[in-house]
Amino acid sequence: MTKIMESTAIQQIEDILAKHDRIGIAVSKNPSLDTMAAALSLALYLRVVNKQVVVACPTEPIVEISNLVGINTVKTQLSGEGGDLTVSFPYKDGEIDKVSYTLEDGLLNIIVKAGRLGLSFDQNQVRFKQSGSLPTALFVVGTPRVSDLGHLFVPQDLQQTTIINIDNKADNQGFGDVIIVSHHYSSVSEQIADLLVALQANIDVDIAQNLLLGITQATRNFQASKTSATAFEMAGMLMRKGAVREAPRTLEQPSRRTSPSQRSQQYFGQAGQTAPRFTGQQDGGFTPQRQQQQQRQHRPSQGFDEQPIEATERKEVTFARGTGAQPQQQAQNQSRPTGQGLAYQARPFGQPKDQKGEDEEAPPDWLTPKVYKGSSLA
Repeated sequence: MTKIMESTAIQQIEDILAKHDRIGIAVSKNPSLDTMAAALSLALYLRVVNKQVVVACPTEPIVEISNLVGINTVKTQLSGEGGDLTVSFPYKDGEIDKVSYTLEDGLLNIIVKAGRLGLSFDQNQVRFKQSGSLPTALFVVGTPRVSDLGHLFVPQDLQQTTIINIDNKADNQGFGDVIIVSHHYSSVSEQIADLLVALQANIDVDIAQNLLLGITQATRNFQASKTSATAFEMAGMLMRKGAVREAPRTLEQPSRRTSPSQRSQQYFGQAGQTAPRFTGQQDGGFTPQRQQQQQRQHRPSQGFDEQPIEATERKEVTFARGTGAQPQQQAQNQSRPTGQGLAYQARPFGQPKDQKGEDEEAPPDWLTPKVYKGSSLA
């Protein structure tokens, strides 16, 4: 247990739990996951120790907190079961003489005796309303102001109710009979966890999971600068109780930027598929060319780097020996000849053959050593 929770406050709560059986837990409208997780975890513990508990919130729970254990028990009013039942029906002067009741076979019969004018209403106009009993002890969790509780109750109705104010916000108004407010906590969930440890409560896996979710959300997955040492301490204890940390994506807004793995999948497809060829075109420079890859043929290698020749860029090759031209060959389906005295020349398929310098026979003395003489000899 940390030193933040005062021993006097712990003793006061122990005394309240020993004296009261009907206990309420109230949270403000539109509560955070942290606040609701703390309230529900406290309720789960109180039910284990046989208390009649009602958790109330002025607004309906949102989707973000729908995975908390016990969220289906949250009500929009603070009154619990076992309150007064009121039977209402229209009334006019002279219609009712008297009202009485009888007990027959375990049933209570309310008898409305008609007056001189008779009853003008029928049974469809009769209304039944059960007000419910208010709790005798009320925990207000994560709520800095009483006005944040909205219509949950009228303050005058709770004059006989002991109020315990638990919060970590610096602007808390400090209302209630027992005030446990400290901004040294980075979350209300770790504050409730600290309280349960101080009360030597049996924290089961449901309580632990709720509290860990609340701490993680309030501290932004323990990355917020306000994250306290108590948050880490309580998180470790809750994980030992069976709580499991969820992936950060459930706590943050999803990013619109694609990850490297997503970009790779966009360009290269699923595992086992042929990777497309880099073409230097738009859309990141990658364009699938699977059919062209299968048709691609390479020029024969001679030990130096060459660019591959595409099937759509067919070449005609002319090999010339010293004595004359050889028949022209297409590069496709041919390998480069080897040997001495071979000259290699390539041109695009379809280029005119009458271009200057092509297909001309070598002059007879092309291979003969040349001897140059001056204009005069010494």
